[in-house]
Amino acid sequence: MAQAPDIVILNGKLITFDTAHPRAGALAISGGLICAVGTTADIRELAGQKTRVIDAQGATVLPGFIDSHVHLFGGSVEMGYLDLYGIQGADQLTPVVRAYAAQNPDEALLFAVQADYSMMGPGRKTTRHDLDAMLPDRPFAVYSPCHHTIWANTKALELGGVLHGGTVDAGAQIVMGDDGLASGELQEPSAYAPVLRHTRHSGRDMAGLITGANPVPAPTGADRGVDKDAIERGMKHCASHGITGLHLMDGNIYQAELLDEMAAEGRSACRAQVPFHYKSFDPLDRFEEAGEMRARFTSDMVWSGMAKMFMDGVVESKTALMIAPYPGTDHIGDAVFEADHFNAACIRADAMGLQIATHAIGDLAIRRTLDGYAAAQNSNGKRDARHRVEHIEVLHPDDLPRFADLDVVASIQPGHAPFGGYFNPEGMDEVMHDHQIPLSFAWGDIRRSGAKVVFSTDWPVIPVDVMPNIKGAVAPLKLDGFRDQSQSLMDTLQSYTAGNAWVEFNEGRKGQLKSGMMADVVVMSHDLETVEPGHLGTTRAAFTLCGGRMTWEA
Repeated sequence: MAQAPDIVILNGKLITFDTAHPRAGALAISGGLICAVGTTADIRELAGQKTRVIDAQGATVLPGFIDSHVHLFGGSVEMGYLDLYGIQGADQLTPVVRAYAAQNPDEALLFAVQADYSMMGPGRKTTRHDLDAMLPDRPFAVYSPCHHTIWANTKALELGGVLHGGTVDAGAQIVMGDDGLASGELQEPSAYAPVLRHTRHSGRDMAGLITGANPVPAPTGADRGVDKDAIERGMKHCASHGITGLHLMDGNIYQAELLDEMAAEGRSACRAQVPFHYKSFDPLDRFEEAGEMRARFTSDMVWSGMAKMFMDGVVESKTALMIAPYPGTDHIGDAVFEADHFNAACIRADAMGLQIATHAIGDLAIRRTLDGYAAAQNSNGKRDARHRVEHIEVLHPDDLPRFADLDVVASIQPGHAPFGGYFNPEGMDEVMHDHQIPLSFAWGDIRRSGAKVVFSTDWPVIPVDVMPNIKGAVAPLKLDGFRDQSQSLMDTLQSYTAGNAWVEFNEGRKGQLKSGMMADVVVMSHDLETVEPGHLGTTRAAFTLCGGRMTWEA
């Protein structure tokens, strides 16, 4: 080597995901790329006087983690809001909420996140009156973990102009009370968007999810600065967990512009793919915008090329679209798209060479999504499309083999499952039939079917923390009725690194510790292969490098 490398990592347990050389002890980095992989003795000899030497101390070294399903802008902003995770009942909630209100006297709308659907107690629905009792004199609203429901007090509903109801998109609902006024429960983005406009960032952080269009009114220069500051904090938080790449699952040109500016300014700790978000009310011609985004954003740090759609809501609010009605009801959930429109959208996007990612949780939503991808294949011919289905929480047995048959990728978040370790598993019998449970959250069954499986968090639905999510996959809780879906450690790590590089069509440039690859690397705190599976969640990143640049150091 003519010139000494910039960085060498020695004494590691490298899991390279390079099939020719799956294991190594050290690597060298130069000019943002991995320039050598081998033994510690060989790599040490390459180091010069100015080479930074990192001693991995026998810990695992991996390609940088890629979280292939996040809401970066929203997650970044929510780091500054009141977190109600694990707090239940008026006696616990009220003092916490009032203390937060006292600490933030100038907030137009006090906002909290991670409020459980049973935050007022098991089996009880939250209403505006419950929130009024906690905070009667100021607007107050709370997000559910899944981000498909907001509960708001009377002042917040008045502030948003929805106390008396309003017009919403297909699949959304402003739940009305017996008194003819809004109950306080706002289901799906178009129902709660009027309330979000009064948060710190005026709803700009959620515009890519709610409308898929740029924020209205157009952000000022000051707004852009505030938004970039928030995203920078969020990216640094991601890097602290070993993440070097992100696939955003909401998007608009505004968010891509912010990320592009941040990359040019040297403020980006992670690479990011920003999708075009196609909504159910959009005409097919709006896909021209997806083509514009793909052509405009093409760097290694910020790129597009993906279309995101939603087919349904979530199980907890009974908005996920099911084949059979929910237990004790005649309600099958809410279809965001009509089947014909969705199929036409898939055909158009696929014909343009776009990758498609569709949120589909209920068994009917999953079936219709696969039908749409099949329609695209039938119309345009089969290609290496790598279309994705996001979440896949309730799967009908007939649709299990279709993933492999159609070459569709299963994009899964282990921590979302009742046995994933984050959410209270109680109450599933209220929203699912016994016959649905065996193939619910069926990561293992899907992988064994031959389908490609990639892992992510859907931050901020759950924390972006990689290792607790990996623990949930490798050592899930054992719950009655659910099949064992545990994953091997190697399969799980692959689905978080090389697999996610593959699904973004970058398997030739990242996702492996191999000479010539991007120097996206994480040095862990432990040798993961010696950690008891149930304790994997306690490990974390010691060093994170993105393009050879140190983005996190414990």
